[in-house]
Amino acid sequence: MVILPSALRLAAVFAVLAALALVIVGCATDEAEEEDPFIIGVMESVTGPGETYGNVAVQAKQMAADEINQAGGINGRPLKLIVEDEKCNAQDSITAYRKLTDVDGVKIILGTSCSGAMLGAAPLAEEEGVVMFSGLATNPDIANAGDYIFRTSLNDAQVGVDTGNVLWADGVRKVATITEATDYAEGVRRTTVEQFEKLGGEVVGEERYASDVIDFRSQLTKLIGASPDAIHIAAQSEQAGGTIVKQIRELGFGGGLYSEVVPVGATALEIAGEAATGLKGITADLDPANAKAQEVLSNFRDRYGYVTLAWYLGSAYDDVYITAECLKETNDDQDADGFRDCMYEITWSGTIGENYGFDELGEVEGLANVVVEVLPVAERTDDNFGYKVLGPAPSP
Repeated sequence: MVILPSALRLAAVFAVLAALALVIVGCATDEAEEEDPFIIGVMESVTGPGETYGNVAVQAKQMAADEINQAGGINGRPLKLIVEDEKCNAQDSITAYRKLTDVDGVKIILGTSCSGAMLGAAPLAEEEGVVMFSGLATNPDIANAGDYIFRTSLNDAQVGVDTGNVLWADGVRKVATITEATDYAEGVRRTTVEQFEKLGGEVVGEERYASDVIDFRSQLTKLIGASPDAIHIAAQSEQAGGTIVKQIRELGFGGGLYSEVVPVGATALEIAGEAATGLKGITADLDPANAKAQEVLSNFRDRYGYVTLAWYLGSAYDDVYITAECLKETNDDQDADGFRDCMYEITWSGTIGENYGFDELGEVEGLANVVVEVLPVAERTDDNFGYKVLGPAPSP
């Protein structure tokens, strides 16, 4: 045993204490850094016309965030979502945006549900260098909203082209349209009509309705009186979409019915009942062979007890994981420029598809729409979502 002189012993003790102090401080710092969350904003239609899919998006995003946190977080730090209601309109979207950016200080926002909400807030985000990343908003004008605007949702321009092609291929030569007066629904109607007329089709009637309307029979009677081969429905809310389908059949129209995704949602089909049988929807859809998609749907159903608009559920879910991947790279939720650059470079395989990414406009590429046909009520199940997939939309 070596006995040090008292002065040396005292110096050694001080050295050990100093070293321990550094270790303790270092551990405390590491712990604080590990507990300091990445904070991301979320803007969805929790209320308003888009509430059915807006709430699905919020729930899917929270499920994804919880999974990430349970797996250890991002670079050892948890992910925290701050949710604001954009209510499916531009003015409330701006209010939600200002709260997230001015009060919460976020630089990355996941949302919106509705196109009008995105078009309301996107100019502010672009001017202020805030990323907005939507899994649901589809209006064509969003493509030109700016360098900080991204979406996994497919552009309505493609939905319109596909719908026009389906109408023509099915032998429809005269179509009537009924459209909710919102940016999303109008974008679908406009691009569908452009493609249909380009192929030689004729639009024999057009009606639009406000989002608070609940009875459409007067407008539908006018459209049916124009003797169309088919009626195209572009709805913002599932309640309106389902009611329109039901009332069309109640008024005795026996021609074809065509729509975008909303009227084939679970709530819309429940409202429409048997009247929806045979309705064709042109939409993105989850691949039954995609194991990740089936896992996410199963987990979502177990957690929340239902599933509607499965592709958009998956789109919202994927957006959180893509966000986590870019935060892993930047390690800074305030670095919107670094996040933006990561988004332009990323290739992702997840719930809604494999090896997809974003073009120079922030538009998703590598995904496509399919045509679905609603089944009779007796054949609708939780597993088939009430419809069968007919395949990709035909070329003209």
